[in-house]
Amino acid sequence: MGKASRRRRTTDDQGAPSRRQRTAAVPYVNRPFEGLPQETEWVAIREILPAATVAVRFAEGQAPEGVEGATVATVLPMAWPALHRADGTVLIGTQSGSSTGDPSRDLAAQLLAGAAVEPGSAVEHVPAATAETPRLQDLLDTSEPLEFVVHEGFDFWVEGQELDEEGQASLDRANESVVPTRRMSALPSAYWVRIGERTYIRLVLPDDEDTATDALARLHAAAESGLGDGTRLLGAFRACGLLVPVFEVPADSDPAEHEEALGAFGTRYATALASKEALTAEERRARSGLLSRQVTLR
Repeated sequence: MGKASRRRRTTDDQGAPSRRQRTAAVPYVNRPFEGLPQETEWVAIREILPAATVAVRFAEGQAPEGVEGATVATVLPMAWPALHRADGTVLIGTQSGSSTGDPSRDLAAQLLAGAAVEPGSAVEHVPAATAETPRLQDLLDTSEPLEFVVHEGFDFWVEGQELDEEGQASLDRANESVVPTRRMSALPSAYWVRIGERTYIRLVLPDDEDTATDALARLHAAAESGLGDGTRLLGAFRACGLLVPVFEVPADSDPAEHEEALGAFGTRYATALASKEALTAEERRARSGLLSRQVTLR
């Protein structure tokens, strides 16, 4: 992209893992971001947000030598897994890089790979994580909430750097591809997004996906799963052990128009989630319908 990212290196020569490590299987983790602050935000930045970042702090004694800070982003230039800026900051892309049964371990491997290369270098390939690779929960300070920032484009790629003509053109093309996305305030991890001529609200629920599905089924059977007139629950994604309901709203509506209804939905959902009653026949049918429309994001 710019001057700070012209040099590219891989980490194949940065201390390759032993044969035993290479063959150690990574344990599958259904909820890989559980235990991190704002689990739902980690799922969102990996699965549904087009352009977002969060600055993270290393736990005491875990900061790699010479690394001043780290930023987790949705995507980096050229879909690089990691980038070590000339100023010492390490960036990683959650939507690129290798994938095992534990995305938290994969991202930790990217973070360590980015820290291992020289400042001003990009990482094009990260060796697959092994069972010995630490997880984000091991590396990061989890004592305080983090600030996940939704961006209108990818200008954060080049903060404080000058771009040549080719780099600026590439950044402009990337920015044009970003669908308008805005955070809503009524519930955590709720996002308004406009795709083409249609508008949606996506909500990452904090509960186990099976329990969340039961609660949605109760609401759907009672005709209480929408966000008011002109809206409807289309279905839900399954992502990192959580459920992401998708509501379609009027195409020309703004996020603020749905805040009150979204808050009311949250209240209904909490009541349905707390119910200990077995699902009725109608609720079971609603649940089957929701499951038939589910898509798993990996």
